[in-house]
Amino acid sequence: MPIYEYACNSCRKRVSLLIRNIRNPDTPVCPRCGGAELTRLFSRFAVVKSEESRFERMADPSNFGELDENDPKSVARWAKRMGKEMGENVGEDFDEMMEQAMEEEGGAEGGAEDIE
Repeated sequence: MPIYEYACNSCRKRVSLLIRNIRNPDTPVCPRCGGAELTRLFSRFAVVKSEESRFERMADPSNFGELDENDPKSVARWAKRMGKEMGENVGEDFDEMMEQAMEEEGGAEGGAEDIE
């Protein structure tokens, strides 16, 4: 049973209606004003991804295009993006560490001088 979105031509509101029978649907009626002049809208939809498809997407080389392993900010941005992609809450400690790494200036460049 899908939920469709409509624009009511009478009250100009957007409404979502549950359609119980796709093959023989009832004439939709606006629940706000009772108007029967509704225009069906294209709405966004979500697709549930399996864990396997999320791992495959993460392994795609195009996800590493802007990753620079020598830049802590770049690595932190990548790690946060991967955490969000997995849908996991990695905790406030992780977020704080990533924010701290992103704020570091120069990363490893500010360390000891090269000895020749």
